[in-house]
Amino acid sequence: MSEYTLSQVSPTDKTTLAEIDALLQKEGIRRDGNLDYICAMFDEDYHVIGTGSCFGNTLRCFAVSSDHQGEGLLNQIITHLIEVQCARGNLHLFLYTKGKSSKFFGDLGFYEIARVEDTLVFMENRRDGFGAYLRGLEKTKTEGSSAALVMNANPFTLGHQYLVETAAAACDTLHLFVVSEDASLVPFAVRKRLVAEGVRHLPNVVLHDSGPYIISNATFPSYFLKDETAVIEGHARLDLAVFTKIAAVLNVTARYVGEEPASQVTGLYNQIMKEQLPKAGIHCIIVPRKQAGGKAISASTVRQCLQNGDWESLKALVPATTLEYFRSPEAAPVLARIQKAGNVVHY
Repeated sequence: MSEYTLSQVSPTDKTTLAEIDALLQKEGIRRDGNLDYICAMFDEDYHVIGTGSCFGNTLRCFAVSSDHQGEGLLNQIITHLIEVQCARGNLHLFLYTKGKSSKFFGDLGFYEIARVEDTLVFMENRRDGFGAYLRGLEKTKTEGSSAALVMNANPFTLGHQYLVETAAAACDTLHLFVVSEDASLVPFAVRKRLVAEGVRHLPNVVLHDSGPYIISNATFPSYFLKDETAVIEGHARLDLAVFTKIAAVLNVTARYVGEEPASQVTGLYNQIMKEQLPKAGIHCIIVPRKQAGGKAISASTVRQCLQNGDWESLKALVPATTLEYFRSPEAAPVLARIQKAGNVVHY
């Protein structure tokens, strides 16, 4: 039996990373830009013959050399990554894989949440994780017409408030999902609080955490999709595959989204939603953006104002509750984070 070594790879180990990149490339994969742990399996000559990585509570970027497939190496790599995650306190784990690999991961204790045909499968290591999430949502189901809205709100602006008000006026119950992943300059706890304060005057809005099931751009894996358009389309289709299951539980028949005239990425995302959601019996309603001073209000502009200390401009862009928070001593750590960030426009 050959003696192989499995160990962590330092981000500064350019030689090993180059070998990992070459191995991934053979599998049609590129190393993901979002990784916080990388491991490699080495042969007796210390050449890389297998690899796997983590980011947050996800496992990603797996590959084993074709010369060593069938030796159970991927099983060992996954087991190692799960142990690393457990040591970090991450017990609820997720992965994305190609359709043809889903059975392998199923045999390792991962369960399918949703899939996009055979191109992309989203899985978790809890048999009833998504099912339990759906049952929790079901308790908030109401009579009458229901719609949904998903937002990151980084932070909550008058544009977000207008979108919620527009949607809430057109249905009996609006289910508002705030993206829970902490991948934004404004932390989730603050974003959710500012959303709650900004919609308090709307009695038919039900606020939900997205949990780990509605995926943000920051953590959606792009490493096995061939180009940016494929990444956007893959993300949109997976989001819709998950969302249609949520919508079925809540009897949601419409999803509201804000128009994104300045963002090609979001524009394509909205276009895919507009095409795909009606197939599941859900209307996709794109609401024109609220404007201030002749320009669409955006969270990017708000973050720029916060970065520059432009409090006067902020007054026309955010509700009083958002402004009050950022002018309070409590916001000092968040403001410092925004001020230190290089580019606040696209994050």
